[in-house]
Amino acid sequence: MLQLAENISRLGTESAFEVLARAEALRQQGHDIINLGIGQPDFRTPEHIVEAAVKALHDGHHGYTPAPGVLALREAVAADIDRTRGVAVDPNHIVCVPGGKVTMFFAILMFGEPGAEIMYPNPGFPIYESVINYSGATAVPIPLIEEKDFSFDADEVLSLITPNTRLMILNTPTNPTGGAVPRSEMEKLVAGLEKHPHVAILSDEIYSQMTYDGHEHISLLEFESLRDRLILLDGWSKTYAMTGWRLGYALWPEALVDHATRLAINCHSCVNAATQFAGIAALEGPQDSVHQMVAAFDERRGVIVDGLNAIPGISCRTPNGAFYAFPNITGTGRDAREIQDMLLEKAGVATVAGTSFGHLGEGYVRFSYANSVDNIRTALSRVEEALAR
Repeated sequence: MLQLAENISRLGTESAFEVLARAEALRQQGHDIINLGIGQPDFRTPEHIVEAAVKALHDGHHGYTPAPGVLALREAVAADIDRTRGVAVDPNHIVCVPGGKVTMFFAILMFGEPGAEIMYPNPGFPIYESVINYSGATAVPIPLIEEKDFSFDADEVLSLITPNTRLMILNTPTNPTGGAVPRSEMEKLVAGLEKHPHVAILSDEIYSQMTYDGHEHISLLEFESLRDRLILLDGWSKTYAMTGWRLGYALWPEALVDHATRLAINCHSCVNAATQFAGIAALEGPQDSVHQMVAAFDERRGVIVDGLNAIPGISCRTPNGAFYAFPNITGTGRDAREIQDMLLEKAGVATVAGTSFGHLGEGYVRFSYANSVDNIRTALSRVEEALAR
C-alpha cells in the first residue's frame, strides 16, 4: 500500500469546481441548469488581447521566458499599478505566475510551518485555509461580519495577532461575500499593524477593478509603512475575463523577491510565453471592455439582490464589489449545504454553500451574478418556487 506524506491529507479543495462538475453532469443528462456557482466572468476575452497572443505565436515566442516574466510584461504591470493605485514600483519586484492561486501558495509556504499562525478571512476564498493547513501552520480566521457589509472589525483583527503570527491575508473586494473594506476600517488596521512589524501581509486585490456605488478600492500599497512586508496579489482573470489564460502577478517586497522567483523556478519555470504578450495588450490597450463588463455586473447586482430579498426566508446585503451575492438563508430553516443541493437538484440552479468558504459561512449561500439578466431572473423564480415547495 502506498504511504503518502501526512500533510497531503490536510489539503482541501475549491467546492465551486465540484458544483460545476455536478451541474455539468446533470446538464449532460438533459437537465436545464443555470449556473450561478462558478466565479468567472461570462464575457469573452477582448479581441485585441486574443490577437496579441496569436501574433506572439506567429512571431516565434515559443520558448522559455525569465521565471518572473518578460521585462515588457513586468514594466506594463508596474505602469498599471501606478495608474490604478498611484504608487511607482520597481518592475524587478514583480513576479508573474500562472494565476492568482500560485502567489497564495508561494506566500503561505514561505511563512507557514508548524508553530506558525497565519490569519485569513472567513468566510473567504477556500484556498487560503486549505494551503495554511497543508503548510502545518495554524489557520486563524478573521471574521467577516454581515452587519458590517461583510467587512471586518479592525480592533478584533488586531486582537488576534500573537508573537507566532507570521502572515495576515486580506481580500477586498471579497470572494465570496462581495464585501469591500471601508477606508476608516483599513486605516485603523494599518495603524495597529505598525505595532506588529513581524507580521507580513498578503493583500489579495484580484477584484480591485470591480466596485460599485462610488466605493473606492482601498489598496494596502498606498500605506507606505507596510510596503517592506506587503505582498500585493492581482492579475488578469477577473478584470479582463481571462480565467482560462492562467496569468496573475504579485508585487513582492524586496526581501522576498528572490524567494518568490526561486519558488517559481522550482514550481512552473515560467508562464506560457504567448499569454504574457496577451497580458501586455490587456494592460496597455483600451479599457472600454472592462468598464462595460463592470457596468453589466452592476445592473445584474441590482436584479439579483432585489430578487433574493423578495424571497421569503432569504435576506441579502448589497455587495459593494466583485460579482457575488451572499444571502443569509437561515430563515429557510435549512443549512447551507442543504440549500445548495436542493437548488441544484430540484431547481436546476447551481450555487455554492457558504460553508465551502469556511465555518463562518454557515447560514449563507454564494450566488455569482456573472450570468445574463434573463438567466438570473429565471433562476430567482426557480429558487422561490423550490423553497415554497
